[in-house]
Amino acid sequence: MIDLHTHTSASDGQYTPRDLIKKAKEEGISVLAISDHDTVTGLEEGRNAAREAGIEFINGIEINIQWTHGEFHLLGLGLKDEIHEDLADIIKKLSTARRDRNIKIVQKMNEAGIEVTIEELENMYQTKSLGRPHLADFLVQRKIVRHKQDAFDKYLAHSRPFYVEKEGADLDMAVDAIIASGGVPVIAHPLSLYLSWTKLEPVLRDIKERGVKGLEAWHPGARENDCKRLEAMAREIGFFVSAGSDFHGEKVRADRRLGHTAGGRKIEDKYFFEELKRFM
Repeated sequence: MIDLHTHTSASDGQYTPRDLIKKAKEEGISVLAISDHDTVTGLEEGRNAAREAGIEFINGIEINIQWTHGEFHLLGLGLKDEIHEDLADIIKKLSTARRDRNIKIVQKMNEAGIEVTIEELENMYQTKSLGRPHLADFLVQRKIVRHKQDAFDKYLAHSRPFYVEKEGADLDMAVDAIIASGGVPVIAHPLSLYLSWTKLEPVLRDIKERGVKGLEAWHPGARENDCKRLEAMAREIGFFVSAGSDFHGEKVRADRRLGHTAGGRKIEDKYFFEELKRFM
């Protein structure tokens, strides 16, 4: 089994990098990429733990791209241990923007009578890279809502009371920075681009022309039939096909399992990794 899209506590995941590697070993995974949101701080710990566990490790990142429709997340897989200064600059800017956004969300919470500070939340979740799943969990703990999904539906989703627009990186700059860092740019969960099937293909062709090499056709947030359709489209356009679990941990996203993708399918197809290696 392999998994080319996972998250740790360095961003919004449940497990530390070392604990994630331990879990991957228990699950029988032989190749693992850690691709935290807008940070590479967990890679060294993950890399060292993977070496000890005998797991082939892939340095990764998931960058939020400025997008007007839905969400555009760009994976960078196979980064060098020392990233290029251009990627470091993007990470720094996005990190600052993320914290500014969280401060604004917390201000909205306070205005609604939910008293908490950004420092309290960062201490509670042991991260400087808070995400909305953390905030959703906090609302559950405060008994404002019963479930995390309720938190999104009532407060954190687009147009809801606590929503604040997310700042993203420029696509072309992110692609160049990933490549300069030895990585391979891959579109994560492309249905999140929130385009119709008719509009999706020409947009993907344009993104391909701008240097993106792969498309994560297989993702647990999509139906199997849609994944098959995405895979066929990717191959027609000329992308290589990737697969991942987008695993964050059972307490964060209980619907996702390490090493599994759409429909609960095990990521056993070696060609996903073999195709990636052609570009690394």
